[in-house]
Amino acid sequence: MLPRVADSLSFLYLDMVRVVQDDTGVCAQIQAGDRTDLVYLPTAALSCLLLGPGVSITTPALTTLARHGTTVVCVGAAGVRTYAGILPDSLTTHWLELQTTAWTDPDRRLHIARRMYEMRFTDADLPTTVDLDQLRGMEGQRMKALYKILAQQHGIGRFRRNYHPDQWDTQDPVNLALSAANSCLYGIVHAALLALGLSPALGFVHAGTQHAFVYDIADLYKAETTLPLAFALHQSPHPEQEARRRFRDNLRLLRLLPRIVRDTQHLLTPEATTAADHSERHDVDMVHLWDPKKGTLPAGVNYAGGDR
Repeated sequence: MLPRVADSLSFLYLDMVRVVQDDTGVCAQIQAGDRTDLVYLPTAALSCLLLGPGVSITTPALTTLARHGTTVVCVGAAGVRTYAGILPDSLTTHWLELQTTAWTDPDRRLHIARRMYEMRFTDADLPTTVDLDQLRGMEGQRMKALYKILAQQHGIGRFRRNYHPDQWDTQDPVNLALSAANSCLYGIVHAALLALGLSPALGFVHAGTQHAFVYDIADLYKAETTLPLAFALHQSPHPEQEARRRFRDNLRLLRLLPRIVRDTQHLLTPEATTAADHSERHDVDMVHLWDPKKGTLPAGVNYAGGDR
């Protein structure tokens, strides 16, 4: 049985190494003074390999990773930014199909948006008739209240969230730190979505950008990760740099990647699905065919009939 995305060895982060293929397997070459240490990678037990700064990788090593169904993602330091991803041909489309099916159904799309709100605010009691505009208004009120609480805790005046790239240097330390920390969070979420084979562009609340779903999922964790961090840096002379460093350091405690995987799968799984039906990987031995009337049909079958 192939490993699940959320297993303990699902994500491996590397930096400042050279990844090569030798006669034994794929290994990371680590320069230690005059000697070179070799660390062999458990490619068959990896769902996603994150390549950080200073990593070089050979084509034979990439081929082996692809053969074992491992997603390879190029990221920033500690995985806090995502630049590109290489998806293996064997990666299942199960979660992508669930995402697109829900995204194209207005009722299902609203339902998932409601579930996102309830995950962010666990004490919420949403009326069954609430629409997306009302949901956005409720979310805005909750966030303003959270800003006020954090501002009072850190003894600062009134805070207003501003993001103006063209006026970057004129923003206050909290806004600078929050923007920097959020960009790190987006990279983590992006890597997790790519590892699952999902489309980062098909969001349920956000729209119109290639990272719409990234922003949707990242919003689930800002209240407990980037927001407290940003307000804690309100007196920092270098809020952006310190926000990125602290976020990287805190990732070991947060164990955020497996949590993102579990939460995203929970959101996309229809509530009527039983535990027996739910699986994190729906790998198949063969590609299926789609039929508008009969649904999924097996491939490798001659459907022309005996007389043709």
